[in-house]
Amino acid sequence: MGSYILKRLISAIPVLLGITIIVFLIMSLIPGDPATAILGAYATPENVAKINSDLGLDKPLVNRYFIWLFNMLTGDFGRSYSLNRPVIDEIFERFNATLILAGTAFVLCSILGILAGVVSAARQYGVADKIITFIVLIGISIPSFFLGMMMILLFAVNLRWLPVSGMFAIYGGGDLPDLINHLIMPALALAAVATGVIARLSRSAMLEVLRQDYIRTARAKGVPERRVIAGHALRAAMVNIIPILGIQAGFVLSGAVYIEIVFQWPGVGRMLVDAILKRDLLLVQGGVVIVAACYVLFNIAVDVAQSLLDPRIKT
Repeated sequence: MGSYILKRLISAIPVLLGITIIVFLIMSLIPGDPATAILGAYATPENVAKINSDLGLDKPLVNRYFIWLFNMLTGDFGRSYSLNRPVIDEIFERFNATLILAGTAFVLCSILGILAGVVSAARQYGVADKIITFIVLIGISIPSFFLGMMMILLFAVNLRWLPVSGMFAIYGGGDLPDLINHLIMPALALAAVATGVIARLSRSAMLEVLRQDYIRTARAKGVPERRVIAGHALRAAMVNIIPILGIQAGFVLSGAVYIEIVFQWPGVGRMLVDAILKRDLLLVQGGVVIVAACYVLFNIAVDVAQSLLDPRIKT
C-alpha cells in the first residue's frame, strides 16, 4: 500500500506542474495591462514601471513563470496588491470557510445520494423508486446558483427562517448554532446536483450487484434482506461508488465559487472572483493552484480507499 500511495503521489507531480503552466499562461494572456488595472487612477508611468518591476512583468514570459514557480515551491506565493498582505495568508484564512461549506455539502450529498440510490435499487420499480427518481431528476436539472437564489427568496425573504448571507451574524452570534444557521442554505444548494448524480449512479451500481449469483444465494439461504443489502451488496457496490464520490468532490469544490457569490460566503471562491476583477495576478494564481492541489490529493485519497476495498486495483 505504501508503494502504491508513493506512485500515486509521484504521478500527481506532472499534473500539478501542468496546472501551474495553464494558470500562469491564462493570467498572462488576459488582455490589458495588469499594472494599470491595479493602480487605477494612480497609473502614472513611474508607478506602472514600479508595479511591473515588483511583479516581474518586465521580464520574458518563461523567466516569469520559473521565478514564480521557484518562489511558490519555497513557500513564497507573493504578496497581494489589492489586499496588501501575503497571498498564502489570505488563501489559508479563506480556505477554512470554503472547507466548511464544501465539506458539509460533500458529506450531505454522499450520505443522501448513497442512501437514495440504495433504497431506489432495493425497491426497483416500486413507489419509493419512482419518487426518488423524480426528485433526483429535479435536483440534477436545477442549477445550484438558481436553487440558492430561490432558497433565499423563500426561506430568508418570505419566511424569515434563515439568514440571507454571510457566515456569521454581523452583530452578535459567532458561535456554532449561528454558523449552522448560515450554512444550511448554501450547503443544501451546493449539494443538490451532486446528490442527484450520486443517487443515480449508486442505484446502477447496486442493481448490478443485486443481480449477482452470490446475492441470490444469500437470499435463498434465508439471510435477512437488510443484511443482504447493507452487508453484502452495498460493500461490493462501493468499489464503483467511491470514484463517483471523487468526481463529485471536484464538482462541489468548483461549485463553491458561485455559491459563495450568491450567499456572500467568505471563502476562496469569492476571493478568486474579487481578485480576478481587480487583476490581482498572484492572488488568483496562488488560489487556483492551492484548490487544484487539494482536488488532486483528494482524488489520490479516493484511489487509496478504492484499492482498500478491491486490492486488484493496485496491480
